[in-house]
Amino acid sequence: MKKEILDYLNNNRSKHLDDLFDFLRIPSISADSSCSGHIEEAAQFLKKEIEGLGFQTEIIRTSGNPLVYAQTTIDPSKKTLLFYGHYDVQPVDPLELWKSEPFNPVLEGTTIYARGASDDKGQLYSHLKAIEAWVKTGNEIPVNIKLIFEGEEECGGHAVYEFTENNAEKLACDAVIVSDTSLYNAQTPAICYSLRGMSYMEIKLTGPSKDLHSGSYGGAVQNPANALCEIIAGLKDSRGHILIPGFYDDVVILEDDERKSFASLNYTDADLNRETGAVSPFGESGYTTLERMWARPTCDVNGMISGYTGEGAKTIIPATASAKISMRLVPHQNPEKISEAFTAWVKKICPSGVSIEVINHHGANPVMVERDGAMLTAGSLAMEAGFGKKPVFIREGGSIPIVGTFKSELNAPVLLLGYGLPDDNIHSPNEKYELENYYNGIICTATLLKTASEV
Repeated sequence: MKKEILDYLNNNRSKHLDDLFDFLRIPSISADSSCSGHIEEAAQFLKKEIEGLGFQTEIIRTSGNPLVYAQTTIDPSKKTLLFYGHYDVQPVDPLELWKSEPFNPVLEGTTIYARGASDDKGQLYSHLKAIEAWVKTGNEIPVNIKLIFEGEEECGGHAVYEFTENNAEKLACDAVIVSDTSLYNAQTPAICYSLRGMSYMEIKLTGPSKDLHSGSYGGAVQNPANALCEIIAGLKDSRGHILIPGFYDDVVILEDDERKSFASLNYTDADLNRETGAVSPFGESGYTTLERMWARPTCDVNGMISGYTGEGAKTIIPATASAKISMRLVPHQNPEKISEAFTAWVKKICPSGVSIEVINHHGANPVMVERDGAMLTAGSLAMEAGFGKKPVFIREGGSIPIVGTFKSELNAPVLLLGYGLPDDNIHSPNEKYELENYYNGIICTATLLKTASEV
């Protein structure tokens, strides 16, 4: 890395933090229709910044939220990197658990607190500041760069998939760079090679036509809340084994070398308890905690609604009950097949006396990317330059749905270079991002522009 680029980054740390804070102040919650104006504001914020770097930039209108696309002038003699990120964020509730305003970013010690700080605005923004360092110091960027930033990742939108499928030539590249994962821990950088997929379902039960007095009608009609509890209890056994018929049929068994690699990371129950605040570990028997988090499928209730939950007592049999349930999937599970199996099973075990509706909200395929190759070498060298240590290889329990589409449609390797931490409280109150991870991520990306050109 050229000294003047590193000097530029060191001299502009304060400005780069202020710029990130401006981005984080935009409440671009994709799941909340009342925030549609802020979605547009975030897209325009990125467009203005990228145009300032001399890129050909456009807002692409879709059936959903807009895409921000940009590219340098393409030199056929250079390699091309496509950077992906998302500018939308999760809802902030429960708001009362935040120790600061979620869209008024604050720096406490060496930690940034704000919604979107780690997922994914802070990581996305590291790429732009790395590019800025090359441009502002007058150095020719040694690779072609394309950028595609979406605004629907957190709500399961389809715009970026449709655009990728219909514009593979426009997005053609030698590698796709995604920074929406994490380091292994604060001391150890990581490159992720597998992401779990998703099947997100909702169960709706209807019993009586209205809420009933539980003294008058209790024991005479089916209670939808009770029925919902029976269904949920029928999804897993006490050993964490999922009971849906055929659920495990396509699961790829962990290789011995992977299990040894996971074990070498020395992740302990104490680590889990510290990160989560849980009383103790729980999960599918026969597997370690890391194996459960990274390489085994799940079935979890995300929320339930039924009856009276206000202050004091109200003795009713509720008319309805509902639950939202997510299943994280591993290679080679198919989300459509799993959703169909889920629907058939819950309808089979649904108690009599209620009507049932099962809704398939969205799904995503699990992904396994290459653990070798020239671009992986380039990524490893860049991570070492940014974070001062060779990265380890990990899986990730979460989902980045577009990665599978990039892999299949663009026929290019995908580098999952995460700059966050596992305990960054993404999707939770008090989301955070370590200041040094932000700056180190910028150095990593700036270095990658050079290492990718040399492999």
